[in-house]
Amino acid sequence: MVHGPVHASWLNQIEIYFSIVQRKVLTPNDFTSLAAVAERLLAFERYYETLAHPFEWTFTRRDLNKLLQKMTAACLVALRPAA
Repeated sequence: MVHGPVHASWLNQIEIYFSIVQRKVLTPNDFTSLAAVAERLLAFERYYETLAHPFEWTFTRRDLNKLLQKMTAACLVALRPAA
């Protein structure tokens, strides 16, 4: 599972997860039955749960605020009319 930073959208995290499942589990689409799909999904889940390690984010809310201020300042400079 991929854990995004606090400011990341939960929808983006789900899209990342499903793209991984699509590439690593459902491709090629050579299933003989729905039970075979379910078994491959469960095997994928069991395997990657054994490999998973928590990720410690170092990007804090303070870092986010600094980045937003920097981006706002850059946008204001870009929007200034040319002299």
